[in-house]
Amino acid sequence: MDEDSPVFVISMAAELAGMHPQTLRQYDRLGLVRPGRTAGKSRRYSVRDVSRLREVAQLSAEGVSLEGIRRILDLEDAVAGLRGRVAELETALADELLNRPGRRVFAAGSEGDVVSMRAGTRIRRSNQVVIWRPLDH
Repeated sequence: MDEDSPVFVISMAAELAGMHPQTLRQYDRLGLVRPGRTAGKSRRYSVRDVSRLREVAQLSAEGVSLEGIRRILDLEDAVAGLRGRVAELETALADELLNRPGRRVFAAGSEGDVVSMRAGTRIRRSNQVVIWRPLDH
């Protein structure tokens, strides 16, 4: 069974989470948990939803307000999304590095222009000494 499949009716989800069904309805209204809906608009909870309900109960027992819980859950969701995006980008970068062994690297030239270079090489910098003297007026 998929962790995100909405399979539990509200009474079963409430029992699994150790809560009253009315509490689940309130948490749904507040956006703390977002169960799936059937065609008839009945709530269906997933394993992930039940786990989230348990987390809400734990935070509530520790004295965190419902608004605080909502903010914590929103931040956890954002972090999970960002971790997923980082993993995607790391995979794309690894694929690109493997698929382009003779890739080029870019550097900034002395005038600020973009200079294309082979991997493993360095740009040659000027080693001239420049002396600045103010104009006498």
